[in-house]
Amino acid sequence: MKKLLSIVLALVMVLSVASVASAEELTNLNTYETQARELETWNVHYSQAAADLNILCNLIDGLLTNDNHGNLKPNAAKEYYTNDGGKTWTFVLNEGMTWFDKDGEYMADVKASDWATGLEWVLNFYKNDSYNVSMPGEMIAGARDYYEYTKGLDVEEAKALDTDGKFAEMVGIAVDDEAGTITYTLVDQLPYFPSVATYNCLYPLSAEMIEEMGVDGYRSVTWEDMWYSGPYTITYFVNQNQKVFTKSPNYWNDANCKRFETVTVKMVESAAVAVQLYKGGELDHVSLPQDELQAIYSNPEDPNYANLVEARPTKYSYQMHLVYNKNLADGATPDDNWNTAVANENFRKSLYYGLDLTNYLARTNAINPQSCQNYVYTGNGVAFYSDGTDYTSKVLEAIGLEYNAETYTRTNAELAAQYKAAAIEELTAKGVTFPVQIDYYISGASTTAAQTAKVLEDIFSVCLGDEYVKLVTNTYVSSLASEVRNPRKASFFINGWGADFADPINFLGQETYNDTEAYYANYYSNCNDATDPDLIAAYQEFTDLVVAAKAITDDIDARYDAFVKAEACFLGHALVIPCSYEVSWELTKINNYSKVYSMYGMQAYRYVDWETSTVPFTTEEMAAFAAAYAAE
Repeated sequence: MKKLLSIVLALVMVLSVASVASAEELTNLNTYETQARELETWNVHYSQAAADLNILCNLIDGLLTNDNHGNLKPNAAKEYYTNDGGKTWTFVLNEGMTWFDKDGEYMADVKASDWATGLEWVLNFYKNDSYNVSMPGEMIAGARDYYEYTKGLDVEEAKALDTDGKFAEMVGIAVDDEAGTITYTLVDQLPYFPSVATYNCLYPLSAEMIEEMGVDGYRSVTWEDMWYSGPYTITYFVNQNQKVFTKSPNYWNDANCKRFETVTVKMVESAAVAVQLYKGGELDHVSLPQDELQAIYSNPEDPNYANLVEARPTKYSYQMHLVYNKNLADGATPDDNWNTAVANENFRKSLYYGLDLTNYLARTNAINPQSCQNYVYTGNGVAFYSDGTDYTSKVLEAIGLEYNAETYTRTNAELAAQYKAAAIEELTAKGVTFPVQIDYYISGASTTAAQTAKVLEDIFSVCLGDEYVKLVTNTYVSSLASEVRNPRKASFFINGWGADFADPINFLGQETYNDTEAYYANYYSNCNDATDPDLIAAYQEFTDLVVAAKAITDDIDARYDAFVKAEACFLGHALVIPCSYEVSWELTKINNYSKVYSMYGMQAYRYVDWETSTVPFTTEEMAAFAAAYAAE
């Protein structure tokens, strides 16, 4: 039987690839974003938002990029190396790279010193506030000291700084324009540092452009006056309406880089509008909202039925982030009942093991909800052992969830019942009243969010019992941060986190106790304000393990083993509840397995080397692409 299945699959692959080969490819790509994801700045150094970087990665070339398997790939740098185990890294630039304006007119040569200019801008507080400082500040020798030095200056004095003087004296970067080399000296041996070279904190900046437009001019740079060095320029832009990328006429890598003549990004009000544009032939792909997906999937006669394609996961690992210092609805009075309950480990574990999120996952992927499952904190595909083993598979083993397609689940009703009984006994003695109210907040303007919240309410009720907990859905008007997060009104948030470079510290470093740079600890969980000694001890145990892992820089496998121990501790105390991945279904003329694919950084939206078709791919064709990809 297995032999027969293999023969059938092989036949499907041959037929599918043959049919695709006979189809014409797209010359001009039409794609979309929702209006909520409109770009906010054209300054690549100032942005930390995916909505911006998804555009800007096409306009300026960083040192490295990724291929369709996520491997590092030369870009502006044709090669890179270390001679001392990762304490210093040297990048050698390609010849013939230039800066040009939106019309492709030559402005200046791209030089090694442009990377020093870019780094100075990032580290200069009065030029770039504190945006993108964390990675270079933590990794490059002297970078944090230079950042602090600039903060102590007056504004004009700081703005007048360039790469000479204090910067050259303090920061571990050496550039040679004649040789075309950039060498970074790091605080320690950091074998993962090249992955940072895909990110905007190490992007170039022309000193000639700064001289032309001034510091304030670059701070507020637009598509019309910025300088480009990447595969596309922007030739048309109307905010919240449309932007057009045009193939750069003098791109340095033209001979080895397949590009579209144009890429048009339409800004749409909603996913439903995008579906209608796709059906009208105005888009070349569309992600399907649940109602549209179910309507097509339930009707084999639908003209799009044969073209349903499961997308590849995005880089974001979603968690239920518990809040450990919460207020009541007034945003000022402590919610003692919730704060006492959530500090109890048995209570957290009853949630951790008791919640079966299948119906919640189906809100994203009604056909195959289990493909969205997530049981660890760090994202899949971020870090790999020296033998190629994904770090997350080791975390799964450490928490007792070694992958098996039939039994791969965290939900355990028996364990949940035991923890629930223990929690009720311990919390009753502390004066907690049941059911414990759990406050969840959504946008009051979103019907989709309201429907999803109702699904969550049912999950909490069925899995844990109304006598134990009660999920209450609340709404905010316009700002989750100012109306909910800052006044601490929510009991938990469901948020996704994506890595900026290839190491688990990207994720675990956001949760460490008493760490001013730990994003989730400071802005979501409020764990630093917790008072329960057992909760504090659990956070301190986890934090100590993260610090110990982070200190291992000379042995990547030992480093990852130590991070596995830290992550298993974090999950073992149920300090967070891993939730989901985004794996939607779509209709598309794009071979998803040909696109840049990386679970970290900002390169995944580069419109280069895509395989496309003027007719939508079928389910079978995409399956063949997936099988061929897995065999590479």
